[in-house]
Amino acid sequence: MFLKHLECSACGLEHKSSRLQNLCRSCNKPLFAIVDLAAASRTLQRETLPTRDKSLWRYREVLPLPGDVEPVSLGEGGTPLLRAERFADDIDLWIKDESLNPTQSFKARGMSVAVSMAKHLGATSLAVPSAGNAGGALAAYAARAGLEARVFMPRDTPRANIVECRELNAHVTLIDGLITDCAAEIGRHKAKEGWFDMSTLKEPYRIEGKTTLGYELAEQLNWQLPDVILYPTDGGTGLIGMWKAFDEMETLGWIANKRPRMFAVQAAGCAPIIRAFEAGERTAAEFPNARTIASGLRVPKAIGDFLILNVLRESNGGAIAIDDGEMVRVGREVGAKEGLFVCPEGAACFAALKLLRRDKRIASAERIVIFNTGSGIKYLDAY
Repeated sequence: MFLKHLECSACGLEHKSSRLQNLCRSCNKPLFAIVDLAAASRTLQRETLPTRDKSLWRYREVLPLPGDVEPVSLGEGGTPLLRAERFADDIDLWIKDESLNPTQSFKARGMSVAVSMAKHLGATSLAVPSAGNAGGALAAYAARAGLEARVFMPRDTPRANIVECRELNAHVTLIDGLITDCAAEIGRHKAKEGWFDMSTLKEPYRIEGKTTLGYELAEQLNWQLPDVILYPTDGGTGLIGMWKAFDEMETLGWIANKRPRMFAVQAAGCAPIIRAFEAGERTAAEFPNARTIASGLRVPKAIGDFLILNVLRESNGGAIAIDDGEMVRVGREVGAKEGLFVCPEGAACFAALKLLRRDKRIASAERIVIFNTGSGIKYLDAY
């Protein structure tokens, strides 16, 4: 195992990685896993990656699970990077299609690693607040691991997500409110009930699964990062995880120091990061009366807000809000032109691309990657 310790992303305090824990015990901010990259590089070499299994576990040495422990896996990762043929045929546009993961979303990456570590460290009951896809992923991986899953969802979560969790043997509780209300309910009961909290960035290992987005993207582009990345942003683990992966790959000597401009895409009805970015704030206040058909973007307050905003500013990127009607319209356009039934969150990124091009914030010669984080099949009511 190459995991050295956990480190607070805000105050830098070190924590031992040998026990279950959530946030920093000093400042209550997210913890990052710190890997001994020099030691990992002795067996992890980019030239030999093609000989390994086509899953996120091909990057095993930079993931936290000990090498002699079997991961909880359903074949996550190894998703296609597709060249856009007709949506924008005058630019170099690529689509990273995460809908081909188990449970049909990118959430499988984080949950595979997090559930693997939770089981290894002795957890028996896992709880998560979810707007849909994270709940489905936890239910699947907990079932695979033989652990109990408790999923707390807003009552108006898309029906497909609720059915998925129940059929995967999770205990589902529907809450009148938003995902923040679901998180509060878990907070009130987890200590007494013995649940381990698997909320976004409230445990250290979901983000490690998301770092593999960055590793995989670099490998698929022959170790040349794109100029621009557009990413649908709720809790922000995808953006933060990729940024962490870019630093790790530079340390490994796999990529140069050039970074993509990172753009966070949110819904106009729930845009705390956009509002904070435009106001020059370091953190994002809770967004009032959050509402959007893109349930994955209906996160009014993210615990990793400061990390998301840091990435956007360090990369000279930005933040863009898209209204629900435009998501649906552009989602249908993507389907007609590219043959992909994208989730509304992914469709929002295609709509954001149109705005960035209109405002001349993306040059025609730049290489752009859009992340479609899930399947439209889970959002039939939205479409």
